[in-house]
Amino acid sequence: MSKPYLVYSQYLKQRFGGRVHKISIDAGFSCPNRGGSRTNPGCLFCEPNGSGSFAIARRLSVAGQVEHGKEVMIRKYKAKYFIAYFQPFSNTYAPVEKLRALYDEALAVSDVVGLAVGTRPDCLPIEVVDLLHEYHQRTDLWLEIGVQSCHDKTLNYLRRGHDYASFLNAYAAAKERDILVCAHVILGLPGESHEEMLATADEMARLKVDGIKIHLLHVLQDTALGDRYQRREFEILSREAYVQLAVDFLERIHPDTLIQRLTGDGPRDILLAPRWSLKKWEVLNAIEDEMAKRGTVQGSHCRF
Repeated sequence: MSKPYLVYSQYLKQRFGGRVHKISIDAGFSCPNRGGSRTNPGCLFCEPNGSGSFAIARRLSVAGQVEHGKEVMIRKYKAKYFIAYFQPFSNTYAPVEKLRALYDEALAVSDVVGLAVGTRPDCLPIEVVDLLHEYHQRTDLWLEIGVQSCHDKTLNYLRRGHDYASFLNAYAAAKERDILVCAHVILGLPGESHEEMLATADEMARLKVDGIKIHLLHVLQDTALGDRYQRREFEILSREAYVQLAVDFLERIHPDTLIQRLTGDGPRDILLAPRWSLKKWEVLNAIEDEMAKRGTVQGSHCRF
């Protein structure tokens, strides 16, 4: 059954002729924004091991992690092809030759048909963007950049260590080289109004980003954001409010942008809030139900 938005998994299936799944990899990168302590850990929301780390067999080499992931994805989903996803921390934060060696190690594993490289906008010097362009010419490459918000006041609150202009510069450099870019944004950030969050949607539509991951704000234990939440400095969106907001956001996104994520699935054992997010499929179904109720689709209210 067709969805009211462009589904990334369908794009992959059509492109490669079979089920394609991402395999998350921890290649041992760090981040220029991490201070190394609980009071100065970098971004407020970042857990000690980086985003998505709960699903990674980090004890293994890059190739070993890919092979392990393949076994899991074949068993669970009957996957045929795979994308090596360099996920935790800033996966362009190293010399070019080190990056090349790690990316090549992942691509050398059989049935790996592409790379996804997650990073920050301030970790993309021109020599690294040129390297990514080389991979764009030989494989299915996606550059995933954490934007989070288009508002500098929010980025300052999150202690991101860069402004929105840094993303615009990185995005322009990538698009000059025809690199596919997936932008990550977070909905429900403290201090942002409904209108401000939709302004981020308008910005992503204006840029016509190739893909987008829409995250709801997760609050995890052992993070500075978790400390603030436990002091009741801000509130988390209810499921109903998030569903309405996500649909409003989708309506503003460009109709050609691939939707790679619509909610989050944080690690159960360290998730403080929202606990309702653990029922991921219920959230996704509620978003589709709301779109059907409105009679709307992705891009219905796009201004660009």
